[in-house]
Order: sequence, then C-alpha cells, then structure tokens
Amino acid sequence: MKKIGLITIVDYKNYGNRLQNYATQQVLRSMDYEVITLLNKPVNKSVKKVKHNLYKDFVNRLKGKKISDLFITLLKRKNRKQFQKAINKKTDTFKNFSNQYISESDFIITVDNIPDNLCNNFDYFVVGSDQVWNPVFRKGSGIDFLEFATQKKRIAYAPSFGLEDIPSQYKVKYTKWLSEIKFLSVREEAGQKIIKDLLGIDVPVLVDPTLLLKKDEWLKIAKPHDHKPNKKYLLTYYLGEEKKNNSKFIKQYAKDNNLELVHLGDIKDKKRFTADPSEFLDYFNDASMIFTDSFHGSVFSIIFNKPFVVFKRGNMNSRIDTLLSKFNLENRHWGYVKEHKNFNDIDYSHVDEIINEERKKSFDYLRNALGIKKEE
Repeated sequence: MKKIGLITIVDYKNYGNRLQNYATQQVLRSMDYEVITLLNKPVNKSVKKVKHNLYKDFVNRLKGKKISDLFITLLKRKNRKQFQKAINKKTDTFKNFSNQYISESDFIITVDNIPDNLCNNFDYFVVGSDQVWNPVFRKGSGIDFLEFATQKKRIAYAPSFGLEDIPSQYKVKYTKWLSEIKFLSVREEAGQKIIKDLLGIDVPVLVDPTLLLKKDEWLKIAKPHDHKPNKKYLLTYYLGEEKKNNSKFIKQYAKDNNLELVHLGDIKDKKRFTADPSEFLDYFNDASMIFTDSFHGSVFSIIFNKPFVVFKRGNMNSRIDTLLSKFNLENRHWGYVKEHKNFNDIDYSHVDEIINEERKKSFDYLRNALGIKKEE
C-alpha cells in the first residue's frame, strides 16, 4: 500500500486541531493510502534554558516585596500550578484520543533533524489543514512547506495562514517555498489573496477537512462525557475571552430557556475542561444552542445542524467569514442575531447540497494531486 506523510500542527490541547488531523487521515485512507502523521517541531528549543529563565524571573519578582504582596504572589502561583495540573490532565486525554484514532510517527522531525530516508519512505506528503502557514505560530518553518521532500511529492490541502497578510520578513521565504509546492490550495479567501499577491496565481479555496466527513462518520467516534448534563443545555466554546456583556446575556438566555450552561474548553468549568475530542463531538451533537468564537466550533455546529451564534475574535475572522459565506449563514454573526432575535431561526435546507459540492471539489483536487484516475 502506498504511503502518505501528513504534516500538520500536533496540538494535544486543541479540539479543532486533533479533529482536522483525524479527518484528513480518514479522507486519505479512503483513497487506499496508509497515512502517518509526522510528529514535528517547527523550531528547536532548549527546555533547560527556558525553565532556568522562568525560575530566575520568578525569584526576581519576589525580591523587595511586602509580606502581604508575597502572599498574593504565592497564591497566584498556586493557582497557576492548579491550572497547569488541569492542562496536563487534558493533554493526557488528548494523547489518548490520538493514540486510539490517529497513526503518528514514532519519531519527531525538526528543521535540523530530518531522517535521511524520510522522502524515500513515502509516496506523497500532504501539509494541512489548520494554521500551519501562520508565521506567528510556526516561525516560518520549511517543514510546513515540505521543503524536505521532492517537489513532485508535495501537496497542500487547505492550509491556513491565519493572517490577512504575511509579515515582510517572511515574504521572500514564503514566496520560494510556495512556488515549489506542486499542488496548492488554501482554506480561506485571505490565504488565496496572499498567494495571488506573492506568486501571481489563483489557487482553490477548499473546505476544512472536518467538513469532508459526514455526520454519521463523526458520531462513530463520539462518546458522552461523565459530566454531560441530563437536561437540555446551552454550550459555549471560546478560544478568546468572553466579553462581560455577552456573558451576562448568555446566562440570562440560558435561564429564560431553562438550559444548563456548559462551558467547553474553559478552565473555569473544571468538570468539563478535560473532555477529550470524542466527548467534544458528543457535546456539540446534543446541544440545544451553541455560542462560539471558534472556526471549528462553527464547523461542527453546521455539521450537526445546530442553532449557533458566532462572536468575532481579534484578527481571526477571515476563516469564519469564508465558512459562513460559503454556506449562506452570515446571519449567524452575533450582531445580526442580536438585532433580529433569530436565535433558533436557522435554515439548513440548502446546506447539504453545498457541502456535497464542496466535498466533490476537495476529493477531485486530492485525487488529481495523488494521480488517481477518475472511474469511468
């Protein structure tokens, strides 16, 4: 069986990351390929040096403080330790999910440590999806552009830049790396414009791989969380901070509609903070209402045909805007919903047809990139 090496961000704390990784793997497997996610680090870091600096910084902050101030500082540090303990537990649940559902390499590649036989061991390499081309997150790493592979083996499936424009210090490298990828695609229109500006070519905008799996395929790996409510609930899922006014409104909305509040991914909701990606899917599938600022929160609301509201979050709106525009769901933005009070008034009758068209577009792109001939 032919093999594909998959390059993506490997994040054991982010739901969207783990689920898009799983989806890409499953789509490529459906084309009769063995798929292995290559564990990778875009930059090399000295763990000892980082720990030493953090310790020195903490000691320096204690010098010259009053006893009362020292108590507050130590209390905050204790809370940070509790938070870290919760994060570690969450990381463990995510790793367990990955061990069960995602085939990962037993080695880690870095810019300075690429196995000599890596390219020869795989027939193709696919990079995507997620923000693998975000220079803020990934520091402009050649790994994310498959620099280690021969050009004919390089395929980009719907990667995201995560930004409206590339910082000037990365443009020369990005131009070179992008020009050397045989098959290029992006996840949002802002990324399409970036490549147009850098290379002068038009590339397709393809949907996130999570949309390539159908609802029943997702439910096969979904499972209820131990702390899932027995009654109807309102689900919030934020990657940014929830604004105070929005929080008050949501609490009142839940009360008025007799819905329990579930804050997924919020460390303050300790019972649910460590829910794994399978439990994430079940929470979304059974929610009566969803409030989110997350791209994948919006994606799974659409896949499960749920009433949802989207809040804007900093400069991360392009991918959500592209998603909602593609499915004619611009009326799910908070501003529109708040003005028109259409919380549950959402029409999904046209969405399946659009998803099927986008799936065909994506599968055709991948088959072409992999040299798979269409069946007559």
